[in-house]
Amino acid sequence: MKSAVLVFPGSNCDRDLAVAIREVTGSDPVMLWHRETGLPDGVDLIAVPGGFSYGDYLRSGAMAARSPVMRAVAEAAARGVPVLGVCNGFQVLTEAGLLPGALMRNAGLAFVCRTVSLEVGNSQSLFTSRYDAGEEIGLPVAHHDGNYAADEETLDRLEGEGRVAFRYGEPVNGSARSIAGIVNAGGNVLGLMPHPERAIEAAHGNTDGRRLFEGLLEAVA
Repeated sequence: MKSAVLVFPGSNCDRDLAVAIREVTGSDPVMLWHRETGLPDGVDLIAVPGGFSYGDYLRSGAMAARSPVMRAVAEAAARGVPVLGVCNGFQVLTEAGLLPGALMRNAGLAFVCRTVSLEVGNSQSLFTSRYDAGEEIGLPVAHHDGNYAADEETLDRLEGEGRVAFRYGEPVNGSARSIAGIVNAGGNVLGLMPHPERAIEAAHGNTDGRRLFEGLLEAVA
């Protein structure tokens, strides 16, 4: 699988994501600086990492969403290339219009950093095929602006179309309807607030995140 991990000023989880992809696929991803205007030929996966792109100035992800590389990402997503946005990457994808809604400050206005329980909402997407619908898994979160928000019409549409990929199984940040991750209408773009790349080997405490990358590898093979 040929993959690319985007790198923005302030990214601090790009290496974590690259290591997870390498461990599962056996191939190092291309680390793609945000000023690039194109993607590697034949790329099978684009990963937008967590961190604090541009120091979270203006709004989390807002400035990164307007980086030159994001135009190429949008074009690739429209062609069906899988795009994974984790934490700040989820924020970037909503700000870029690749996913609906927005990520707001946590309800308690505090940074949350711990492993949380999640319920798999949809096991039919490229990203969730290795999970069972309704299964409970555990993934780490590390965010201050992780409260997913959208208007009721959008939330109803996400629910009705089966686009809620993951829900929090416990109160975490006040997220609307406990949404922790959503996919686009085509099913090839996932925004996920928890960090699957931090749960790929037993030393991490569990390997629940590994299955997300294994499912992607299987889907694009």
